[in-house]
Order: sequence, then structure tokens, then C-alpha cells
Amino acid sequence: MWITSSPTTAKGPAYVALGNFDGVHLGHREVIRPVLEAAQAQKAAISQGAGVDDGIDASVLDLASLALFRGYSDRKFSIINSDGPPDAPQPSWAPPIATVLTFYPHPQEYFSGVSRPLLTPIDEKALQLKEMGVDQLVLLPFNQELASLSPEQFVELILVRHLQARHVSVGIDFRFGCRRSGSIEDLQRLGQRWGFGVTVVPLLQDGCQGQTSETGSQRISSSRIRTALETAELATAEQLLGRPYGLTGRVVQGQQLGRTIGFPTANLKVPAEKFLPCNGVYSVRVLGVKDDPRPFIAGVMNIGSRPTVDGTTQTIEVHLLQWSGDLYGQTLRVVLDRYLRPEQRFESLDGLKRQIQADCETALALS
Repeated sequence: MWITSSPTTAKGPAYVALGNFDGVHLGHREVIRPVLEAAQAQKAAISQGAGVDDGIDASVLDLASLALFRGYSDRKFSIINSDGPPDAPQPSWAPPIATVLTFYPHPQEYFSGVSRPLLTPIDEKALQLKEMGVDQLVLLPFNQELASLSPEQFVELILVRHLQARHVSVGIDFRFGCRRSGSIEDLQRLGQRWGFGVTVVPLLQDGCQGQTSETGSQRISSSRIRTALETAELATAEQLLGRPYGLTGRVVQGQQLGRTIGFPTANLKVPAEKFLPCNGVYSVRVLGVKDDPRPFIAGVMNIGSRPTVDGTTQTIEVHLLQWSGDLYGQTLRVVLDRYLRPEQRFESLDGLKRQIQADCETALALS
């Protein structure tokens, strides 16, 4: 996947899914799906000698990807498959590239000045998009210059000049341009002027428990997922995301207190902007352990301040079940399975040990 933060190094022509996409949840995937399907259709047309057709009919196409590019970025963040730019420019006969255009920081964070925790920090978002089959991620720095662009300027400079957009897909509530003055109707009008089509995707709804509309469903949204994670409703979060929620981080040196009571833990450092679920103990699956052939290792994770032994500093500690070794420096993916219990303070280390043992037995039974 080609990743860039500058429109000048973006590749075109492109089919573009436009939005913030924090979480890359099921609703977001519906917005991204048309560009993937259209890109695959164009690839198939070329392979059959039928030429390139800039039209789009998402209703009859299958989800697929082109995978024409490896990863590249001029951002100062770690990237996925950073092998440098492709060996040759996009040939003139090649189909438009399946592209996601998004922003960092989140516009709400930029305007409010308040840090906004993310369900999918940059690298997680890139990985989710790559696994979907997206060929290019354009991550525009949201700054005063970008915020000041009128809807007409945004379309002409970003979508037309740099991305050579052939089709744009957005959610029905999408707004763009200075002070969010651009509407769906404006985008469609500008598309007619510049020669690209617009797909407007209705809000995706579901039937999860909670406050519902007259139809018995609610809009799938990042805010609902955050609420579910804050209240330990992991099943609801998974249903809205289309996958279990997880944390990705590097194992760093901790206080090694777990070793002293017979339960060594990996101290996980996640990106500062990562949204954390509520404090407590979870059964988890741990992925990415080096030199272990299993697809995952069952574990128990504690998020909180360890009130029995510390009580001040928030940590994320994972104990791997039926495994031993050195994890320092490794990057692990921890997938949340079940919320076991709230964090609590014990009167003695023996009481803590008995509870951890019970948590481990529960987690093993669930794995």
C-alpha cells in the first residue's frame, strides 16, 4: 500500500473514499467498498482488453484490491511495508487506484485543541485499510491551510489536481471545506463540473442493544463503539466494528512485580492517542509473539493502576498463559475476548495471587 501525507506524492488517477474513518468500522467499510469494487472492475476490464471505463456500478461488483503499490510515506510515523516508491510511475493504461483520503489530526481535535483518543491510531488504521485491499492512503495534515480551503478549492486542488479523482465515495452526512460549508449537493455539483462521479452511502444501522430509533436500530458510529468499550460491552463493540477490539504496542521494561508473585507480565506501551477500554481484567488473545508457531496465545490483561501494589500509574499488563520467554522489545497485538472483572484492591498479595489464578483459569476455559 502506498502511504503519503502530501497530495503532491499521491498517485492518480484514483477512486477516492473520503472521510475520517476512525475505527474503520462496518459503516466506514460501506463507504470504502465502492472504490475497491470499482478498482477491481477496471482491472478486470483491462485484463480482458475492454479498456477503461470511469463509470461505477457498486451494486454488481465484488470487493477486491489491486495491490499495485507497496508502502511509502513522507510522514514521520512508522509505516507498513515501507519498501520505497514503486519502480515505475503508474502507467497511463492502468485503472484508477483504490484510495482512502483522510486527515490527521482529527478535525475536531484541531479546532477544539483537546486531544481526541483514537480507536485506530495511524498505523492501526493503515493496517486495517491494507487488509481490506486499499491501494493508497493519503493522510492529509489537518492544519490552518487545509481548514481554510473553500469546498471549491478543496475539490480542485486535492481531488482533481493531485488525485485525478474519477469517482468519490462519501457517507451521507459528509461535510467538507471551510467551516464545513460544503454539502453532498455541492460535491455532486463540483463532480459534474470536473468530471467525476459521487457515490453517497446511507448511514449503516444495526440492532445492538441500547437506545434505538423507531426502526429498532441505531447508526453505527465511532462514538457508540467508545461508549461500549467504556462500559465493558465488548460484544457490542465487536458487532459494530466487525472485529474484536485490540491494542497494539511494544513490550517495555516495567517494575517486574508480577514475577515476584508467580505471574510475569508484559508491560505494553501503546500510542498515546490510543483509546483504552475501561479499567479492569480481560481475557485476551496475544498475536505476534516471535518464534511461537501458534496463531495466538491466550492471556489475561489488566488495564489500570494496580491498586494493591501501586495505585497511581496506569499500566497495561499482559500475562501469557502456558508460555514463558523474553518479550522485551517485541510488538504485540492483544485482542480483547471477554471482560472478566473490574480492577480491585486486595488486602494482601496472597489474595491478589488467588484472584489472578482464578482469572487465568477462566481465561483458559474461554480460549
